[in-house]
Amino acid sequence: MVRIADLRSPDCSALWRPDGLSELPCVRERCTVLDSDLGAWTELMANCRVEASVLGDYSYLAGDCDVANAFIGRFCSIASHVRINPGNHPMQRVTQHHCTYRRRQYGLAEVDDDSFFAWRRSRPVAIGHDVWIGHAAIILPGVCIGTGAVVGAGAVVTRDVAPYAIVAGVPAKPLRSRFDERTAARLLATRWWDWDRATLQARLPEMDDIETFLAHHAPAD
Repeated sequence: MVRIADLRSPDCSALWRPDGLSELPCVRERCTVLDSDLGAWTELMANCRVEASVLGDYSYLAGDCDVANAFIGRFCSIASHVRINPGNHPMQRVTQHHCTYRRRQYGLAEVDDDSFFAWRRSRPVAIGHDVWIGHAAIILPGVCIGTGAVVGAGAVVTRDVAPYAIVAGVPAKPLRSRFDERTAARLLATRWWDWDRATLQARLPEMDDIETFLAHHAPAD
């Protein structure tokens, strides 16, 4: 895991490896990364912004994504134009406008309203492992998405999503599960996403067939 405090360069060539990925994160052009941790074999394609977040090993953002205050697990596939944890405005105040909390920007005070930003941070998004989030989906503050889930393109996720569930729509609703309950439980029990690289490489051929995989790594009772 690599800690990045402030990376805003339009040319991120120091972290851009066109010949492939590596244990260091790959950050493409015109990305912004603030106060975040990026895992091994991760990739941020062009025009992504990641702030106060964690991106687990092997996960990627496919460009034009905006992520804030989120924990994203390993092996996640996040399509372009996805928004994770968009900032809520203070609806309970007289005005919802930036001027009540970004006070310095408007010359209204010498300090910003730190309590408001702490309130935003208090509602992080948690995304499990091996989650696929489709193009232009939006994950609202405080939502948890379980391991193995699928979020359809254009969905607006307002509630927690169970492991291996497929959700879609506005607001997102469950369509079906990728696997039956017993199979899903066996897959979760393997915790394959925690395997070291050598183990993953050795067992990769087994991952094309779920029955073979489970027979070897989560035998039925």
